[in-house]
Amino acid sequence: IGFQPSEFAKTALIICVAWYGERYRRQMDTVKRGLVMPALLVGSLVGLVFVEPDRGTSILMAAVAGGMLFIAGARWKFIIPSLMMCVLLIGISMRGDKMRNDRVEAWKHPELYKTGVGYQTYQGLLALGSGGVLGLGLGESREKLGFLPEKTTDFILPIIGEELGLVATLSIVGAFMLLTFAGFYIAANAPDTFGRLLATGITLLFSIQAFINIAVVTNTIPNKGMPLPFISRGGSNLLIMLINVGLLLSIARKSNVLQPFAETVLEAPQNPFAEKKIA
Repeated sequence: IGFQPSEFAKTALIICVAWYGERYRRQMDTVKRGLVMPALLVGSLVGLVFVEPDRGTSILMAAVAGGMLFIAGARWKFIIPSLMMCVLLIGISMRGDKMRNDRVEAWKHPELYKTGVGYQTYQGLLALGSGGVLGLGLGESREKLGFLPEKTTDFILPIIGEELGLVATLSIVGAFMLLTFAGFYIAANAPDTFGRLLATGITLLFSIQAFINIAVVTNTIPNKGMPLPFISRGGSNLLIMLINVGLLLSIARKSNVLQPFAETVLEAPQNPFAEKKIA
């Protein structure tokens, strides 16, 4: 039994930033509370993941934390320099990193690297293309028979596209968009600052991670191993994602946004065959 610590770090970071933003919400426009202290808080967690090295998860965590701090009241003049510093550090870390530089070249020229470092991405594109609109049929994928690496984790979406077609692929994209809308709606109606920031962070985690995975398998951005939330195989990721769903539903319950739905579903229908009492 294994456990991926960086998955737990995602939720830990979201809770820490939500707590910080709630406690110092009136001081987020100052340099100390809006820039220095958040940088130390976020950097201590993201830095540990960065040196694993796991560049993709580091970028994801930094993006989620940045969005939460902006909602908490941090100024753009604090966020933009921090963002530029992160980009600079990533650029420096990639110097001399042959594997990641090759991935960038394979992203720019997939045909030239289809038998080498770009093999996985190229096979994923073949799977998506061969599925067409309606797919080859459930269980009829050919790419999963040893041609496409990581077919059950990072590149599970091309297998779905090959078997069930464009309709299923767009349905998954639409489901994530609906989840994102619901998450932000819950955040907007949260009863307090902590709940609003926590819901915002969880929603950003779902949406950004799904975007990165879908962008990678369609060769929109360079290859970076990151699972598709709720769909890719992986116990640690699925466990943490479902915990986050539970936190999101807890915030929704506290804010009563689920009350109309609960009343509709749980309201007991009147039994027309019930015996009437005789006076």
